[in-house]
Amino acid sequence: MSTRPQVVVVTGASSGFGNLAARALAGAGHTVYAGMRATTGRNAPAVAALDALAAEHGLRLAAVEMDVQDQESVDAAVARIEAEQERLDTVVHNAGHMVLGPAEAFTPEQLADVYDINVLSTQRVNRTVLPLMRRQGRGLLLWVGSSSTRGGHPPFLAPYFAAKAAMDALAESYAAEVVKYGIETTLVIPGAYPSGTNHFAHAGTPADTARAAEYDAAYGTLRDSMTGALAGVFPPGREVDEVADEIVRVVGLPHGARPLRTHVDPSRDGSEVVSAVYDRVRAEFYHRVGIGELLTPGASL
Repeated sequence: MSTRPQVVVVTGASSGFGNLAARALAGAGHTVYAGMRATTGRNAPAVAALDALAAEHGLRLAAVEMDVQDQESVDAAVARIEAEQERLDTVVHNAGHMVLGPAEAFTPEQLADVYDINVLSTQRVNRTVLPLMRRQGRGLLLWVGSSSTRGGHPPFLAPYFAAKAAMDALAESYAAEVVKYGIETTLVIPGAYPSGTNHFAHAGTPADTARAAEYDAAYGTLRDSMTGALAGVFPPGREVDEVADEIVRVVGLPHGARPLRTHVDPSRDGSEVVSAVYDRVRAEFYHRVGIGELLTPGASL
């Protein structure tokens, strides 16, 4: 484990991977701020549940108002954490939103919104936390990615998959640009978990319903059966909690020992295999152009 407990903020922690990670990190002894919006509104029950868990088990766990689509909200959340803890060791970039439907039926504005939640949100948070981490000379940016970026992903999730691929690319660039400040980068890559999160249940749908309906005759049955098909290739005995467990493991590793990328993909959609080759090629290119010193300690080569 780390030499000391970490101060961690988890974005999008009202439910799903984020909520599980916040609970698991606190249970491992870290000081955890569960970032979420509407803490006094629709997410008030989630705040109460975290408060109850913290009180019952003596955990350092609290919700913090953080709307990752609002820079002022992000700034205020980080300012609170810094005021209370005088440092921030780890950011878990988890906030995200899934959409489901024919790509053509989503408006450009919808794609922009998905991109905002899944990608621009991380930029807002980074611009606030990185000055603090650079002053500290130490930190961890942990990005919750998706095996869809390089795996055998299915159709009808195009805006979400495109955004997660963009986030992955952004994380890689950040890894090289902050490593000289002692700031590490890890991408935790979950596969498609058919249960245990609200990703599919809360997925957005196309605004252009008439255009979406035009796909029903040719693709309707196949599309409707996709969720069941994903569940069919998911091995029994695997639970979504293992993603949170992997986040806890990475955060607990000593500085310099964290991997650039780690997969939690029970369905084995191929992302881990492709990523291993991709990261090796990327590392080889860095060495060829003389910037090998910018590779994170956990990068290939």
